[in-house]
Amino acid sequence: MSTEKEGLAQPEERPTPAPAAVTPEESPAAPATAPIPVPPAAPGPPPAPVAPPTAPIPTVTGAEAPPAPAGPPPGAFGGPVGPPAGPPDVPWTAFGGAPPPKKRRTGLIAAVIAATLLAGGVGGGVGYLVADGDSATTSTAASGAGTGEGTSARPPESVAGIAEAALPSVVTIEAQSSTEGGTGTGFVYDEQGHILTNNHVVASAADGGTLTVTFSDGTSYEAEVVGRAEGYDVAVLRLLDAGDRDLVPLPVGDSDAVAVGDATIAIGAPFGLSGTVTTGIVSAKNRPVASSDGQGGSASYMSALQTDASINPGNSGGPLLNGDGEVIGVNSAIQSTPGSGMGQSQAGSIGLGFAIPINQAQRVAQDLIDNGQPVYAIIGASVETRGDTLGAKISDADAAGTDAVTPGGPAAEAGLQPGDVITRFGDRVIDSGPTLISEIWAYEPGDTVPVTYQRGGQEHTADIVLGERVGDA
Repeated sequence: MSTEKEGLAQPEERPTPAPAAVTPEESPAAPATAPIPVPPAAPGPPPAPVAPPTAPIPTVTGAEAPPAPAGPPPGAFGGPVGPPAGPPDVPWTAFGGAPPPKKRRTGLIAAVIAATLLAGGVGGGVGYLVADGDSATTSTAASGAGTGEGTSARPPESVAGIAEAALPSVVTIEAQSSTEGGTGTGFVYDEQGHILTNNHVVASAADGGTLTVTFSDGTSYEAEVVGRAEGYDVAVLRLLDAGDRDLVPLPVGDSDAVAVGDATIAIGAPFGLSGTVTTGIVSAKNRPVASSDGQGGSASYMSALQTDASINPGNSGGPLLNGDGEVIGVNSAIQSTPGSGMGQSQAGSIGLGFAIPINQAQRVAQDLIDNGQPVYAIIGASVETRGDTLGAKISDADAAGTDAVTPGGPAAEAGLQPGDVITRFGDRVIDSGPTLISEIWAYEPGDTVPVTYQRGGQEHTADIVLGERVGDA
């Protein structure tokens, strides 16, 4: 039985993710792995084990974008990614960019969604599986030059107009270490030269590697990591020697205000095809997603926005825009078809993409810029990440054999005890441990959240004032 410390009160609580079927969307130039998503849901079978920073989480094969194919014409995407780190029936893929022909690594992202799917059947957390295939998603390989000779100007509010305005602020990121490399996407966050992207896009080069950021006009700059949040899968870079380049941040929207059915536009470098623009809609909100690198690294969780806009390996870290051209999410993971990634090329889009809500990503990014470290909300309790309980069950003891409920911590102060099963957190139904972690991290330390839990067959409610943990270690 795996357990997970909600909110990771202490470093030792961070568990090693259990294999899940998901792959990241980072385009690897060298072998690389990537993280993946998990959906919130109505009570149903608990998701496959996914390990949050405090407990083991299911791993999914990453979907870093592989080196761009040598012969295919622009717009041609690669195939499924390598085998998932978890159940083979439902592989998930995380995106990245297409890297140069360097050593390729396995995907970095594993998704709670995949885990939930594999473990929980068609419960609330697995609702995304019911999405129909009628979405009219279109894909266009853009050069980033906007309108060109012979092309008439498009209205600013059209997809073409929005893409033309946004492309100059979207970048392709190449991460290279001595042993591996990969390509992903990012976008200008502020005028000080900060670039927002996914942690799994830059992780391979975070310690001693090199990072190169290329704009749509072909100009490249070296970059350095300002801060990384493994649990949130968010990273901030700073351009070096950008000189007097006019950096235009993308306008930021309100991810809490989006509605299912709203239009979406994704921009990135799928399979190395920089400046690719695709469209779709917001298919669902608050999908619990747990991800991990396929090498037993730290897990990440998000209550994601789901979209059917085509997202592929290499799109990781790129912006998901609304119909007004505002960023509402950071593209991070996808689900691929069963069997993809098994000895084939990389997994591709089947209309199930997941993005970190921009409200959360923006908060994390600011913490990284201000302090260099992420801040996580915690409840001070370990929960099981595997099992048949319809909810998040507080363990009898955590993985280290210590108290599952931290004495004097948020959960203890609210009256929760080992064995209690949390079924609702705030206004979200909780069907598993990973789903609970995803929801906790959507809040900030100090927030007061109403909780519903079962004890001895009786339902109880309480208010928890969230604590905090600083840093990933």
